[in-house]
Amino acid sequence: MNDEALWMRFDRFSRNLLPMALTFCLVMLSAVPMPIPGYTLVVPLFSLCAVYFWSIHRPESLPPVAIFALGLLQDTLSGAPFGLHALMLLLTYGMVVSQRGFFVGKSFGVMWWGFMLVALIAVAAAWLFASATSWNIVRPGPAGFQLLLTLALYPMMALVLTGVQRLMPTPS
Repeated sequence: MNDEALWMRFDRFSRNLLPMALTFCLVMLSAVPMPIPGYTLVVPLFSLCAVYFWSIHRPESLPPVAIFALGLLQDTLSGAPFGLHALMLLLTYGMVVSQRGFFVGKSFGVMWWGFMLVALIAVAAAWLFASATSWNIVRPGPAGFQLLLTLALYPMMALVLTGVQRLMPTPS
């Protein structure tokens, strides 16, 4: 095999890793402390945006085992109950992949509407999980604000993710 073919294979491989690498970076971004009181309770769910987006556009590029690992990493970094983000992200992946045929080729408005619905369900499930694991009803206010902040940031996130998707090779 010549050097050019090797570099082409390496380039294709690295481009196919973009969704996983970017989602990892978004998990890390979520863990960056901000000098805002109470920010850790309402940090936007960047990883949820990424899992939703990739589940529609390239579900094979972010497999469930990677989503689970990224969710556990986010739990570890954020101090959330272990499994909370993993559950939320896998629930999102499952909901979106099962309805992927509906979303493919639709307008951004339909995609955003779908994200609103999926995010509401995922955040509600995470809130129930957090309440169950703490044996106490967790205040819903921070989760609600986190949801609203995430919904408001999704258009910007989708724009960035669409740009990254254009760097990826066309699926075969």
